[in-house]
Amino acid sequence: MKQNCWEVKKCGREPGGNKVDDLGVCPTTAEKRLDGANGGKNAGRACWAVAGTMCEGKIQGTFADKQLNCLECDFWRQVVLEEGNDFLLTEQLLARME
Repeated sequence: MKQNCWEVKKCGREPGGNKVDDLGVCPTTAEKRLDGANGGKNAGRACWAVAGTMCEGKIQGTFADKQLNCLECDFWRQVVLEEGNDFLLTEQLLARME
């Protein structure tokens, strides 16, 4: 079964997670416009296209602000490999959110 970012990264920002009180719920968990993208729940497998995710212990800004970090992320690479030719490009993800 394909895992979402919060399952792999264990950030604790999913609804009911152990860091929600301190850091809030991650917007990937509620981004319904990306539900199903790359086989994930909401934006769980498209987190790099969503502002306000967490990386290296810090809440990140817009895609433009965080894109270089995301391209080096193990989870991003995992999704690319798992999806192969069906991988949705960031431009496609951002277009869904317009």
